[in-house]
Amino acid sequence: MATSSLSGAALQASRAALSAALADQPPSTLTSAEEGLEPGEIQEVNMEAQAEGIRTVFSDPTNFNVKHPLYSPWTLWFDSPATKGRNMPQTPVSAFPQTPIPQTPGAAAAQGWMEDIKRVISFDSVEEFWGLYNNIIPPSQLPQKANYYLFKEGIIPAWEDEANKNGGKWSIQLPKDKNRLNVDKMWLYTMLAAIGETFDPSPTDSENGSQSLITGVIVSTRPQFYRLSIWTRLAPSGVDEDGLRERIEGVGKYFKISVLGYPEGAKLAGPLATEVEFLSHKDSEKKGKPKKIVV
Repeated sequence: MATSSLSGAALQASRAALSAALADQPPSTLTSAEEGLEPGEIQEVNMEAQAEGIRTVFSDPTNFNVKHPLYSPWTLWFDSPATKGRNMPQTPVSAFPQTPIPQTPGAAAAQGWMEDIKRVISFDSVEEFWGLYNNIIPPSQLPQKANYYLFKEGIIPAWEDEANKNGGKWSIQLPKDKNRLNVDKMWLYTMLAAIGETFDPSPTDSENGSQSLITGVIVSTRPQFYRLSIWTRLAPSGVDEDGLRERIEGVGKYFKISVLGYPEGAKLAGPLATEVEFLSHKDSEKKGKPKKIVV
């Protein structure tokens, strides 16, 4: 078996993305008589024979018959100056059919801005993620003012979306000339942590209203810098309810240390560079100096 080439942070996130693999098979619907069993007799299962029929992408990269499902489906979006106001014959994501933007209340509110963004493809398995990643241009080769947005399916990458309007974002800005060789790896590790649900390890229970804080991640290219961002569905207020600030800070620390690989106490700000900073979407709209959380 080949040794993984991923480093610690990426390998951890990738393993987390695989954790839901090989879901239990549903019980048989046949009666004991139909299965040839006497009443009360238990059918023996040949586990070795069953295992022989399972081909994962690790054992057969071409003809695998089992996929590793993600906890949530995700959608990749893209925009750049080339996509604004016109359809280009070819884009960095042209290998995939573009699908229309879902008509949610958030999409309607952000309609003007969303006219220029392209919804590329949705996926819900590890195999589909790698198929996508291996067929798109990396951030280091994107044109200026281009953006990749990876958001959970059903959430559009806009403040107006119901899942985003009460949240905020962790972000870091990095000078382009010093990070051109690192940004692709940073973006990959950020995506793996997102789809592997490792940014926010708090339990997710949709029945009780508990959800992962993470709604999406973004990489942006600008003339002189790159920006990586993690969007959250909630942001701390003046009163720390239910440990929300601690959870938010946990996301930022994990992003800085485990994903980007910086020491916990490292100072990163400088010319064109910022610390790993959190800002709520509501504070972003206010005038004056916004209140930021820095890790």
